[in-house]
Amino acid sequence: MINFEYARASDVADAVRQIAGDPGAKFIAGGTNLIDLMKEDVERPSRLIDISRLPLNKVEETADGGVRIGALVPNSDLAYHPLIEQRYPMLGSAILAGASQQLRNMASTGGNLLQRTRCYYFYDTATPCNKREPGSGCSAINGLNRMHAILGTSEACIATHPSDMCVALAALDAKVQVIGPAGERTISFADFHRLPWDTPQRDTNLEPNELITAVELPAQGFRTNYTYLKIRDRLSYAFALVSVAAALELEGARIKEARVALGGVAHKPWRDALAEGALRGQEANPANFRRAAHMLLRDAKGFAHNTFKIDLARRAIVRALTQAARGTPQSQSNKKIR
Repeated sequence: MINFEYARASDVADAVRQIAGDPGAKFIAGGTNLIDLMKEDVERPSRLIDISRLPLNKVEETADGGVRIGALVPNSDLAYHPLIEQRYPMLGSAILAGASQQLRNMASTGGNLLQRTRCYYFYDTATPCNKREPGSGCSAINGLNRMHAILGTSEACIATHPSDMCVALAALDAKVQVIGPAGERTISFADFHRLPWDTPQRDTNLEPNELITAVELPAQGFRTNYTYLKIRDRLSYAFALVSVAAALELEGARIKEARVALGGVAHKPWRDALAEGALRGQEANPANFRRAAHMLLRDAKGFAHNTFKIDLARRAIVRALTQAARGTPQSQSNKKIR
């Protein structure tokens, strides 16, 4: 690992001052992703600014009936927090589907949003990768790409975003609160992560000198008709081949509101407003779920080893919507798919 300086931020304002004064610095909280990247020589920060003791570790109700989650709330604490369990169970389920208990104990809410791809070539500094070295090429396009994206790809990158938590946050229409030298601002979750296009080195629209302070959830939590379904190669500690966060608001047999977000298939959690809109007002039945799946995947493109993901995603969407409609969410302790 490279040599680096270490500093501890005394408060949020101090953290912003420190990062603004050193373009080569990085914030560190739990370090569950950043330390791995430093060990592999992918990230080479000149300085680590420790923010782990900042007062950003609370889960609180907001005036409009939503919930504000501090950026330093550990994933384990968030998954089991009473407000999340009672009002946003899909989020808790998604968190429990990811990583291991030990990692969830360390990983922070803000850090989860900033996870970088687990693409083999991104981690292998001996191979070209546009995310590491813009303009060097994408080794995955003609390489081993079984885990890679089928939606929103570009000639520069076909990597996928690895987070489970972010897929649920996307479906819930969360907002990300950040602060930087120019002050505070709020980024809608749909706009937080980026597709690769010709700048795959940028995963998010967070500026380098900004700090995530919180994630805010709206009042609508879909606490009855929801599921988080994760399809993976093994049942523990594996990244998604395809995951689906599905949430429905029903009026009798008809769908009043629908949310579907996909993970494991794109450079960011994937939603499609047209597909969700097509479900509204329709009966919650397999035929309509299949039509929604077709719309969600209409632009999907497979590569040499991952074409199977298109059909897998189609089946997973239908299964997830069926689980949500029945009010029988996928268990994250007994992972047998219902």
